Amino acid sequence: MIHSPIAKTLKNMTLPMIMGMVMLMTFGLVDTFFVSLLGTEQLAAISFTFPVTFTLISLNIGLGIGASAIIARYLGSGQEHLAREFATGSLTLAFVMVGVLALIGWLSIDPIFVLLGADELQLSYIRDYMQIWYLAGVCLAMPMVGNSVLRASGDTKTPSLVMATSGVINALLDPLLIFGWGPVPAMGIKGAAYATLIAWVIGLMYILYLLIVKRKLVLPRLLTWAELKMTSAQILKIGLPAAGANMLTPIAGGVLTAIVATYGSEAVATWGVGNRLESIASIVILALSMTLPPFISQNLGAGKIGRVEDAYQLCIKFVLGWQLIIFILMWILSPWIADAFAKEPKVAELIQLFLFIVPLGYGLQGVIILTNSSFNAMHKPMAALSLSVIRLFVFFVPVSYLGSLLFALKGMFIAGIVANLITAIIAYYWFKRLLVNENLNQIAEATT
Repeated sequence: MIHSPIAKTLKNMTLPMIMGMVMLMTFGLVDTFFVSLLGTEQLAAISFTFPVTFTLISLNIGLGIGASAIIARYLGSGQEHLAREFATGSLTLAFVMVGVLALIGWLSIDPIFVLLGADELQLSYIRDYMQIWYLAGVCLAMPMVGNSVLRASGDTKTPSLVMATSGVINALLDPLLIFGWGPVPAMGIKGAAYATLIAWVIGLMYILYLLIVKRKLVLPRLLTWAELKMTSAQILKIGLPAAGANMLTPIAGGVLTAIVATYGSEAVATWGVGNRLESIASIVILALSMTLPPFISQNLGAGKIGRVEDAYQLCIKFVLGWQLIIFILMWILSPWIADAFAKEPKVAELIQLFLFIVPLGYGLQGVIILTNSSFNAMHKPMAALSLSVIRLFVFFVPVSYLGSLLFALKGMFIAGIVANLITAIIAYYWFKRLLVNENLNQIAEATT
């Protein structure tokens, strides 16, 4: 990552991530498809869970970002012994913190989802799903953070394999556990949650074996209290703001879900399908947001700020062009996509409206996501957190709400694009200024 050509290095790191995420998210979409066969109310119930489940996942992402930024920087400067110590600390920290958050969530299922706008029927389905999913969320923590450790060392193929395998297992178990077969009883929406749990238990066992036994990227012991405090403090310095920034997304999503809920179950079902489709459509952005940060951190550790700037500019140009192509494809395929995910004509109509408008803003959203992850890689977590606050609560939520008041759901969709445009411009010039300041600091240090 420090010496090879930038474009080739990022391509070689990103392609495996794309393949793994394509499989994982495709099978996540399969999960939504099988739940949709149960009915609109079950699909709406799953849609209500997205902001909450993503909150727990966001903590994992944040801790992984903190661990990756520190580990990659130590690797870039040749301090491998410290990299292993921080890898061990990150896994321990993830297990403890996610476990506590999952317990709080399990104890507060009803008040949280009532606040989001779920009715009593939807709430019964949500209870069935979330009581199992919270346990799965704890099992998810270790593989997610473990994958960040692997990416910090430059290995993106293995994390892709772990994600893809988990997605395949989940997809294969979905129809079996949801609808039943032979001696296996039909569990309905509970079956979808059990499929996720089993998939991530398998992922957990594999990643621990890989990190501890095969790769020896973590220490074969628990850290001492002093070591845990030291590593946790540095990881949390980046990880907590990063987790907070990621948690703002489901909080904002919860607010927007509550707004969408005022338009009925069909609108909520559409919103849930749209969010799943957005994950698939933005898969290149998400892959780059995982491979660009370790590249930046290692080159920052090696004092090569020019490579950092070149990599950032290259990625920004690429995602804008790529996502424009994705928008055109989704616009053309929208009638068939809508028919595949909707049992009712009203839901199909709303899904098609979503696909006509919202994907146009995915490239702009990509600029924001990549800038946010680059801030963390530069060890500027508060800049990343501030950018997320500006995007979601200064622009995206208020402007979307205003659009919904003026022009209903169509206005809300268009307003989201406007909000992303303004934030993308701010993000781009903010990061350029940070690079200038970092370059001046390096010149000053070299002169001194």
